[in-house]
Amino acid sequence: MRCSRKWARAMAILREFEENCGTPIGKLRQVADAMTVEMHAGLASEGGSKLKMLISYVDNLPSGFTTDFPYFSYTRDQGNFPGIDFSYVVLVSYHVDKDEKGLFYALDLGGTNFRVIRVLLGGKHGGVVKQEFEEVSIPPHLMTGSSDALFDYIAAALARFVATEGEGLHPSPGRQRELGFTFSFPVRQTSIASGNLMKWTKGFSIEDAVGQDVVGELTKAMERIGLDMCVSALVSYLVGSLIGMIYNLVNDIVGTLAGGRFYNPDVIAAVILGTGTNAAYVERAHAIPKWHGLLPKSWEMVINMEWGNFRSSHLPLTEYDQDLDAESLNPGEQIFEKIISGMYLGEEIVCRVLLKMAEEAGFFWTPNMSAMHHDTSSDLRVVGSKLKDILEIPSTSLKMRKAIVELCDIVATRGARLSAAGIVGILKKLERDTVKDGEKQKSVVALDGGLYEHYSKFSTCMESALKELLGEEVSDNIVIEHSNDGSGIGAALLAASHSQYLEVEES
Repeated sequence: MRCSRKWARAMAILREFEENCGTPIGKLRQVADAMTVEMHAGLASEGGSKLKMLISYVDNLPSGFTTDFPYFSYTRDQGNFPGIDFSYVVLVSYHVDKDEKGLFYALDLGGTNFRVIRVLLGGKHGGVVKQEFEEVSIPPHLMTGSSDALFDYIAAALARFVATEGEGLHPSPGRQRELGFTFSFPVRQTSIASGNLMKWTKGFSIEDAVGQDVVGELTKAMERIGLDMCVSALVSYLVGSLIGMIYNLVNDIVGTLAGGRFYNPDVIAAVILGTGTNAAYVERAHAIPKWHGLLPKSWEMVINMEWGNFRSSHLPLTEYDQDLDAESLNPGEQIFEKIISGMYLGEEIVCRVLLKMAEEAGFFWTPNMSAMHHDTSSDLRVVGSKLKDILEIPSTSLKMRKAIVELCDIVATRGARLSAAGIVGILKKLERDTVKDGEKQKSVVALDGGLYEHYSKFSTCMESALKELLGEEVSDNIVIEHSNDGSGIGAALLAASHSQYLEVEES
């Protein structure tokens, strides 16, 4: 009888959590509408919204894309744009005719892991000849330590990777190695190769790095160990992914168009769903009220939304989410990220629910969400194995395993469906959420990140929710493309297009 009462209490906790996490289609539409409203507010003025809506920039595009690139603005001459806060604005040049080739590196720092990437470019017609990369985990203590400790660790990993250069993968004699730095945290960019950290997200809290130039911090770390490498370009993950995705689509799908110009106007946004989350998209320049200068000839700008900081009364927050936020390193911030990103889904939200079930009903907790959620065996043996290996629980009942899988499903479903609502918010802002007069307008959204790539139940649920929100006719025109390693390629290409040796080569 006592065991029966405990089980009933455990199930009551689970049912209450499921109800509070509900994402019916009406609520998702409210979230999408709220996202669109906040986008408008963030574009209207600095500080007008929880969404920063940063006008991202690079001052040059790789020639592998286009000579008249349709996505970005054409100049970064500050004199042409009076009244603009250039701490937020750097613009992409409109006309590029360089021919990048050679060896370039990229560093992709955006969560609990970072990647070092080596790319060999073959020039305008050779594309990416070879690409190699290595992924490195960041020890937890470095995420809350000092700036020097973090960047020294990164520089050492980069030096080890450089030491593995094979035959034909060396810079020309007398030249420095050049690096494109993808930095996936809010930065106030001051030039193509400098930017001051505004704040940390994704569980990082290194106080002495805030306000510092992250390129300068990395450069000093490389100098301390004698690594002869310069940072040629600093770019956010999403802008890098968007560039990398356009590059991949250009070379794999669109091909060469008249006059040697490459473009794909269908790529409208890039979304990262991994340890953290963010989104960037291509906005019409006339729809950015806080932009007070001359409109660019391209008529378009790339906006880095910083959508992890989105919040709305329509978000289905539970007591567990509120406790998580209160105990986090950044209470009151990154609310959207805390309910949809990989860092918080399993080890935070699932564990908090299971902990309450353990305390009030004799249940137990476990952090291994994805593996257990994907268990399709009739007796859920993977769940049982994880419980035995991680928690040293030798035996569990089948109904207990089923309850854990159900909890994982509730949390993943909420995150996936809210992610879809966020994407629909972007489509609504761009007026691509409807079909006008039978017009067929294709919209490509680049998706990247370990949560999307490796958690198939999450990605499947997200795409299903998109179709539910948009309807069959509109969703037929929305293409979700996986942009694997897109930001790394984008950063390397930007390093190439901003190489210190380009003028020498052209002369």
